[in-house]
Amino acid sequence: MSIVGYVLKRYPRYSETFVVNEILAHEAAGLDIEIFALRPPNDTHFQNIISLVRSPVNYIKKPIQGRISPSLNSLAPTAASYFWAELQEAAKIIPDFWSKLAVAEGEQASTVYQAAWLAREAKLKGITHLHAHFGSVATSVARLASHFTGIPYTFTAHAKDIFHESVEFADMERKLKDAATVVTVSDYNLNYLQKTYPTAAQQVKRIYNGLDLRKLQYSSPANRPPLIISVGRLVEKKGLSILIDACAILKQRNCEFQCQIVGTGSLEPALKQQIQDLELQSFVEIIGPRPQNDVFQLVQQAAVFAAPYVIGKDGNRDGLPTVLLEAIALGTPCVSTDVTGIPEVVRHGETGLIVPQNHPEKLAISIQELLTDSALRVKLSTQARQLIESEFDIYRNTKVLRELFLCRYDSSFKSCKKSDIKNN
Repeated sequence: MSIVGYVLKRYPRYSETFVVNEILAHEAAGLDIEIFALRPPNDTHFQNIISLVRSPVNYIKKPIQGRISPSLNSLAPTAASYFWAELQEAAKIIPDFWSKLAVAEGEQASTVYQAAWLAREAKLKGITHLHAHFGSVATSVARLASHFTGIPYTFTAHAKDIFHESVEFADMERKLKDAATVVTVSDYNLNYLQKTYPTAAQQVKRIYNGLDLRKLQYSSPANRPPLIISVGRLVEKKGLSILIDACAILKQRNCEFQCQIVGTGSLEPALKQQIQDLELQSFVEIIGPRPQNDVFQLVQQAAVFAAPYVIGKDGNRDGLPTVLLEAIALGTPCVSTDVTGIPEVVRHGETGLIVPQNHPEKLAISIQELLTDSALRVKLSTQARQLIESEFDIYRNTKVLRELFLCRYDSSFKSCKKSDIKNN
């Protein structure tokens, strides 16, 4: 029996519906999953689809919090005593554990501790494969746990985890090299990884994040009011200050419109001040976070979905945001930017409109074009929905992912017996 351990930095997270969609699709196919979260949730709002997940969630604490075990010989445990006790417990069930610890040299103590905890739980629960999302701390923990136990691991690389200025070349190269397979969410990412890590990244595969299209019914945008909507965290890479500047240009042109921004984040005070400074209070509104079904309704009421994504000063950027895919699937034509994998789904003049990042003037022109041309909206949205159905179906894409999970790898994790793949 195959049981896949999903290793996540934090679960659940309001902004990571793609993880939930993926797990739900695996569950629907009959795959057994255990979720291992390295941090507790810290959001104040959660998507309602989280309640549909049946897989058990295991929270792996940091050493400073620790857990009680037979090896803990202290009435007043410290991070150090918790750390030592966890290693002793892991050594009881993992052969040659102490010699295997050598691979953890240079890793943070908390990473080693959580990896030992995960390794022990994986052995006890019969986990046959580990899969992490994001090539940062979750993959660091999965990699060490894999080395301790001999259980193969894979991970999905998204955006910040490969593009941010904090990414260390040697660390990422190790993760790519040691993984059985690596998945990334766009061809742009795939090309970047293979160019940056020419030896280690040859096994990387592109699998798009999918959508449950049964829950995303297409609606024609032919007769919608002049409403612009944007959905996302209020952070630099979402480019929302550019959208607000574009709205000021639309106002100057006497273009009839309203703009709603759905989300919350660190830039909310600055964005609200920008709206006030540009005297856009009657045109632009930040309405805060909303449950997923409410977001879908808002998106389907809009004539334009604005996604003015930018590359942040620290290199952070979006990969291929799920909310953009959802808007396209729902029939709302999109204006976005030429950042990362966005042009793979928003193909200029075919499935949407693309403008350069950080260019409010061109953004305003494209938004106005869609607001005033019903036939163009219908043409772009129809072709975009066809692309989504062809490339972004969650059940088709997760089947490919499960084939990677259910391979019988050799001892190096690099050779998979295809005949042993089970089609759940």
